[in-house]
Amino acid sequence: MTGPAHLSAQPGEIRTTCAYCGVGCGVLAKPDGQGGLAVRGDPDHPANRGRLCSKGTALGETMGLEDRLLHPVIGGVRADWDTALNHVADRFRETIAEHGPDSVAFYVSGQMTTEDYYVANKLMKGFIGSANIDTNSRLCMASTVAGHKRAFGTDTVPGTYEDLELADLVVLTGSNLAWCHPVLYQRIVAAKAARPAMRVVVIDPRRTATCDIADLHLAIAPGADVALFNALLAEIDRRGARDPRFARHLDGMAEALAAARVEDVSLTGLSAAEIATFLDMWIGTEKVVTVFSQGVNQSASGSDKVNAIINCHLATGRIGQPGMGPFSVTGQPNAMGGREVGGLANALASHLDIDNPAHRDAVQSFWNAPDMPAGAGLKAVDMFRAVERGEIKALWIICTNPAMSMPEADRVRAAIANCDFAAVSDITASTDTARLAHVLLPAAGWGERDGSVTNSDRTISRQRAVLPAPGEARPDWAILAEVGQRMGWPGAFDWPDAAAVFREHAALSGVAGRLGADFDISDHAALDAEGYATLAPFRWPAAGARQGGRFFRDGRFFTPSGRGRMIPVTARPPVAEPDGNHPFQLNTGRIRDQWHSMTRSGRSARLNRHMGEPFVEIHPEDAERLGLVPAGLAELRNHAGRAVLRVLVTDRVRRGEVFAPIHWSGETAPTGRVDALVTAHVDPVSGQPESKAVPVSVAPYAARWFGFAVTQARPVPECGYWARARVEGGWQVEMAGIETPEDWEEEARRLFGLPDAQIMRVSDPARGTERLALMEEGRLVAALFVSPEPVALSRAHLAGMLGGEDRQALSGRAAAGRPDPGPVLCACLGVGVNTIREAIVTGRATSVATISEALGAGSNCGSCRPEIAALIAAARPAATPRAA
Repeated sequence: MTGPAHLSAQPGEIRTTCAYCGVGCGVLAKPDGQGGLAVRGDPDHPANRGRLCSKGTALGETMGLEDRLLHPVIGGVRADWDTALNHVADRFRETIAEHGPDSVAFYVSGQMTTEDYYVANKLMKGFIGSANIDTNSRLCMASTVAGHKRAFGTDTVPGTYEDLELADLVVLTGSNLAWCHPVLYQRIVAAKAARPAMRVVVIDPRRTATCDIADLHLAIAPGADVALFNALLAEIDRRGARDPRFARHLDGMAEALAAARVEDVSLTGLSAAEIATFLDMWIGTEKVVTVFSQGVNQSASGSDKVNAIINCHLATGRIGQPGMGPFSVTGQPNAMGGREVGGLANALASHLDIDNPAHRDAVQSFWNAPDMPAGAGLKAVDMFRAVERGEIKALWIICTNPAMSMPEADRVRAAIANCDFAAVSDITASTDTARLAHVLLPAAGWGERDGSVTNSDRTISRQRAVLPAPGEARPDWAILAEVGQRMGWPGAFDWPDAAAVFREHAALSGVAGRLGADFDISDHAALDAEGYATLAPFRWPAAGARQGGRFFRDGRFFTPSGRGRMIPVTARPPVAEPDGNHPFQLNTGRIRDQWHSMTRSGRSARLNRHMGEPFVEIHPEDAERLGLVPAGLAELRNHAGRAVLRVLVTDRVRRGEVFAPIHWSGETAPTGRVDALVTAHVDPVSGQPESKAVPVSVAPYAARWFGFAVTQARPVPECGYWARARVEGGWQVEMAGIETPEDWEEEARRLFGLPDAQIMRVSDPARGTERLALMEEGRLVAALFVSPEPVALSRAHLAGMLGGEDRQALSGRAAAGRPDPGPVLCACLGVGVNTIREAIVTGRATSVATISEALGAGSNCGSCRPEIAALIAAARPAATPRAA
């Protein structure tokens, strides 16, 4: 089935939902007949209205069988499904029999469908009888869940995406929306263009791409959000801006105000004028939406930050109305769905409370389950500590890569490696975690599975199979169900398809609704297979008076008293602050064109051409003091680990602070694994780790040589630093080392696996440079450039020569009259920096709008528009006379 029929869908197109962030964009996908997909945005989907970001646009390029896990594997040997499933079931059953239910655990993922999540939660909590199931969403939005529950009594997002367009003031705190949620960013950009009086404030220690639309950027000190929003709350009170009618529905206001009045606002690092401007804007504007994301959540005081924001909206009654409210935007495509089915260790299905006996009894009765845990299980950090101590003896990891993504990742990797039994379900065996597994189970991936996901504004959409699952791959829910049956509960896990799982999930939400829960989609509990196949996006709740609308303007909350709660909070500095040994504060995050550990997005050559290797941003004054040079390498260290990263000198970061993205793994850049540095300090309420304020030392990496190579076959580097990325027709690899190979020809043959290729070589011993081109049958199959300094050449041009007969490869640059587009700036349409610069300098296009019109750059998701604007600003002295 293609989903609901609309004129906008062309023959053969199937409606599904994007695999990436929590925006939840609708996608129209069509098989291209070669194992890939043609993909475009769904103009009928309410989240994106046809727009897609660069990652979504490139989804069709991420399909294919390379590195796919196509059959079960036990101990490194291919196995059949019966053997593998029996083995997993037996190991879990035997472990539970000997050591009890809390000796086993599941670690799951916000990239699973809701159906997958539901089955995992039912198996662990209802039948194994342990709450030791947690999710990588613990690393991205657990503090929001805690803050919501403290304030509202349940984990409810009050508003909708439309509020971003209806607001007169949008405050973005801890959110680089332009890069991390580009389609939402573009909705705000369009609203601001239509209503120029609309204003945007960005609160972020870094000057990010999102600041391009900011009327005010507050470069706040790391971790100081509570101090700023407490100052706002105190000023709300001082100016008499509280809503007295809404106050009748609230508890805790006096205590929250008392804490706010004594807050030390100097912790923000902002000037009095900056703070005053922000307070005037927020208090003086009725329609305010405060958007927050990982910069707020990923903190040892993240829950307090969330409540500090919510307090201001509650005190003014600016919640649950068009254009007003606190708004959490989630990082993963189904972080919300996981929250709805109880995928966190401290939650129950359908937003019920695991600590509430009546709620536990209701779920146990509905499932007809033999046992239910009496309280919360181990959250992610504690779970892997228990694995390390040998208390958890059987572990099942599904659709995530904790050996790379968890804090203190080296320690977590060692814990998994030493676990008595570790099963991994994934689409590939080539991840840091999968390489540690005793059993590998091949899972169906995006585009191959049926299910549902929930986005950041409570909209439930279908993910539909567009291609058949390759090899023997199966959906995660089906794998889990088979194990449940083989562990002794055949009736409880006997679903014919994902639609049946969804119906059970919807029916359980009706039980929760009758208990007073906010999440209720029981109107869909009788959905038949046809109805599930054609299910259109809908926003919950789907039953009762509030259907699909906003929450809390009526003053009804989900606390025992029915009243909202303002929480007194006080700013706390990061748990670990810089010291003499670790004088820099490391902030981690994402880049525009990659996703998590690049298992999917890294397969697209186009997405790798924007930023192809791990890097660290450092302020120019810090770089000069440390002897770091642009494009050199820096080594970051602390007690948890180390990383070697390419140096990007920029004043986007403040002095004493550095920023590094999270995406590189042992598969793509072993020394670029930034989470090896992130320490396991967690929020005491949410259990979410601090990923935004990590003390580190920074020093030059003393490489004796630097290298760059392109090759048709995947290279296998052996040196101190390397970063490998897909390019058109092959691979590129950046390298550096402390020890210099004795023979570069021999090293090139080993690196490329080409013992018999013809080599053209240019050596300059005086300068210490080497250039080698490897040819087969007159065609370029690989090239290697070595220098004592970072290698300067046209990388995109050289990669484009692979497979060709052009013998100019050793020049490292385009021949005369041959255009070199340069590094890709607009990944959506593949437009390079040099192409854009040429249009600016020649006067052909001298504004972002005319660049978009002439070249297409910035016309799709728009996340590159700030970078285009920066190129225009840099070239303006030269471009203006020509344009005149």
